[in-house]
Amino acid sequence: MSPEIDLLIVIINYKTPEMTCDCLASLSPEIANLNIHVVVVDNDSKDDSVKQIQSWMDKNNAEQVHLIPSEFNGGFAFGNNLGLSFINARYYLLLNSDTVVRKGAIETLLETIKTNESAGIVSPRLEWLDGKPQQSCFNMHTPVSEFLSAAKTGFFSKLFKKYVVAKPLEHTSSYSDWTSFACVMIRQEVFKQIGLMDEGFFMYFEDAEFCHRARKAGWKILNNPEAHVVHLRGGSSPVKKQTQLRKRLPLYYYESRSRYFYQIYGRSGLFMANILWCFGATITRLRSLISSNYTPDISEKQWQDIWTNFFNPLKKYTHPDDYKKT
Repeated sequence: MSPEIDLLIVIINYKTPEMTCDCLASLSPEIANLNIHVVVVDNDSKDDSVKQIQSWMDKNNAEQVHLIPSEFNGGFAFGNNLGLSFINARYYLLLNSDTVVRKGAIETLLETIKTNESAGIVSPRLEWLDGKPQQSCFNMHTPVSEFLSAAKTGFFSKLFKKYVVAKPLEHTSSYSDWTSFACVMIRQEVFKQIGLMDEGFFMYFEDAEFCHRARKAGWKILNNPEAHVVHLRGGSSPVKKQTQLRKRLPLYYYESRSRYFYQIYGRSGLFMANILWCFGATITRLRSLISSNYTPDISEKQWQDIWTNFFNPLKKYTHPDDYKKT
């Protein structure tokens, strides 16, 4: 089936209607009079999100914007897949609700993916509201990178530099193993070849897993920092905030982690990831005993939570609504 439009932009809303409307407002001048449509999927917010977004659409006569109220919150991959199926397009842009698109970003991303035929996935420079850049391009998570993330020791990070997940910020176009799906453009051929996102992930690691499949199929992941998109990081997930506070992370994070390592590296790889993480965490714990000024960067109960679903890593995730029932 031939594409009906040039670009479909998919935005997932979950209890962030104000941010979603701000995101739509930033998109409006970028897509005006172009063969581009936007679909907003409300992931069963159970608040007045649908009403607020629809009101914004009516008020702004947003004929290029469409709203899909989902009756189920199946997570990030589920919501995006629902939006991707809305209409056939040459290219698709997955865009977080907590983003603001800078002038010219959409045009730059389109030009980049059109002129780089080997690039199946293209991402922009993500930045804070003040223009400071964010980490958005990464190396793959590996068992060794789990050790490094737990040890948090400069010596080991330098020794195993190629295994550090976060890549140094680049000022020119560059390739990476995977990129943040806060804003990412994907050509239609990629989905045709490898399928949609894996809905077995509720949230987290699904972007890295999708990029892994794309690269295995021969596609490259390209970042063009000339396209600027603000990422406010104030969206639906509490993981980053909980990590900073060293509080216990949601169960879905560890379920996704186990699923990812099992799918990419097998059961032995998942086992090594956990063992090496424990080794790194032991090092950071010993450092805290030696220096009273050093606080281990380990979340509450992380020692036990990393073993979540170890014996059944492809087990369906426990829905957050059911946490109190289990």
